[in-house]
Amino acid sequence: MVNRTLIRGLDNNIEDVVLNEDEFVEYISKDVEPQRDKIVEGVVVRVEKEFVIVDVGSKSEGPVPLSEWEEDEEPPKKGDKVKVLVEETEDTMTSEDVQARGMIVLSKRKAARIEAWNNMMNSVKEGDEVEGKVVKKIKGGLLVDIGVNVFLPASQVDVRRPSDINDFLDKPIKCVILKIDEARRNIVVSRRALVERDRAEKKAALLAELEVGQVREGTVKNIADFGAFIDLGGIDGLLHITDMSWGRITDPREVVSIDQKIQVVVLNIDHEKEKISLGLKQMTPSPWDKVEEKYPVNSKVKGVVVNVMSYGAFVKLEEGVEGLVHISEMSWVKRLNHPSEILHVGDEVEVVVLSINKQKQEISLGIKQATNNPWETVEERYPVGSKVTGTVRNLTNYGAFIELEEGVDGLLHISDMSWVRKITHPSEVVKKNEKIECVITSVNKEARRIALGLKQLTEDPWVTRIPEMYKPNQIVKGKVTKITNFGVFVSLEENLEGLLHISELADHKVENPEDVVKVGEEIEVMVLRVDPVDRKIGLSRKRAEAPVAKDEEQQEEVKEAPATRTLQNPEDLGGGLGGSAGPLFSPDLIDGGNE
Repeated sequence: MVNRTLIRGLDNNIEDVVLNEDEFVEYISKDVEPQRDKIVEGVVVRVEKEFVIVDVGSKSEGPVPLSEWEEDEEPPKKGDKVKVLVEETEDTMTSEDVQARGMIVLSKRKAARIEAWNNMMNSVKEGDEVEGKVVKKIKGGLLVDIGVNVFLPASQVDVRRPSDINDFLDKPIKCVILKIDEARRNIVVSRRALVERDRAEKKAALLAELEVGQVREGTVKNIADFGAFIDLGGIDGLLHITDMSWGRITDPREVVSIDQKIQVVVLNIDHEKEKISLGLKQMTPSPWDKVEEKYPVNSKVKGVVVNVMSYGAFVKLEEGVEGLVHISEMSWVKRLNHPSEILHVGDEVEVVVLSINKQKQEISLGIKQATNNPWETVEERYPVGSKVTGTVRNLTNYGAFIELEEGVDGLLHISDMSWVRKITHPSEVVKKNEKIECVITSVNKEARRIALGLKQLTEDPWVTRIPEMYKPNQIVKGKVTKITNFGVFVSLEENLEGLLHISELADHKVENPEDVVKVGEEIEVMVLRVDPVDRKIGLSRKRAEAPVAKDEEQQEEVKEAPATRTLQNPEDLGGGLGGSAGPLFSPDLIDGGNE
């Protein structure tokens, strides 16, 4: 087809030109000045050192940086056709720019990006699966080239965020398009969504075929303090630290490592919660299966201390078999406040098997049972009546514990500390850490008790001396040491007291003994009775002041006089003589007195 078109030349003359259709379009395009931000096709007119000059028609040329040609492209040469983006034209440039440059601004790279974006918008939508190559790590994630660069956030790289996303650089990956922002020419993709979708399909299939007791191969995906998560190929199972080894471990990393492939046993499946428990130690027989045969009760075995607690120490007999040595089973003789006083982690010890609970996987062990018990021969080494020397280890209200040797104590009761003195607390006689000599009074091997006596080192004065020195009707002098509501205690000599009952203070009725005598006052009294059995001496002041009865009738009257009144609380008498035997006065004096 031929078109006859009027062409206005530069001189405004009109001439007839006969052009076909292609020639017409080409001619018109040469005369139409390129528009800014438009992609046009141009022709390379020359190649310079750093720029390629491209003719885009209408007598317009522009430079394109030579660097915009990729390394894998053919180098540009004169006559090549190339698509470029018009970034600036002569209309948009200042007069200075026009004079200085005389060219429009072009970009081959931006043209390629825009065309790629447009092509991408025509081929994908949100939710589509795409594949590309990770080209760069940027703030917050990765750039993936799927034809255009798209953003893969770090949180969307995998189900569990990788420790280092650099591992994905230069690797091809598949993603799902999450969001397209055409205005900003931005696409966000997710690899995690694709992984989760794939895992959900595999999980359903895997759960349908999994059974308790099955042995499965898996890959260690994550490690925590309490165990490791194993990918079974679509679903993760938990390998708890207690199911990693029959032996003692403190950190799962001692057994497994990330990305390690291991064989595990399925222990439990919770289909509702989609949770799977796995075991590694169950791949081998339990050492507890024949523990009773290997470690019979009462047998001696050797082990290594692996843990020390306040209540005892754990001893490993073999890998996976540990027993507890309670603190009470560590020594016959030492008093331990903590097992660390004699045991430390790593110590090799000999122990005796005391008991086994196979069901609970518990073994009770003893260390002291591997040595001789000093109490077995205590009767031979400490016969009754023998004198021994020991150290006061502890004081109580009722006596003192004397250490005879390490682990062997005897009790020195307050009643065995003095023949004549009433002891209210052992500290009156002995002090802690003091070395003293005692007499063995009794030994009970089964109960592990030894009774000691201090007063038994000397003769009992109540047997001979006191009855000979103090006889009934005898007038003696003494000092008031204590006043009670029922009478007065009078010291006759050191550590020897008698009771002057309130009824024997004066001829008249006494309501308050302090009205008659004072503590520290020296007075004369008559001995009414001396009782060696109960270790008591009864006294009378009023009879000491009266004329001494000389005939037998008067003497009998003196002896029987006190038995006229009963005390309400004899235990309140206090004081007295001879350890726990009570105060030194006649039992007859408990009754008697005047109203």
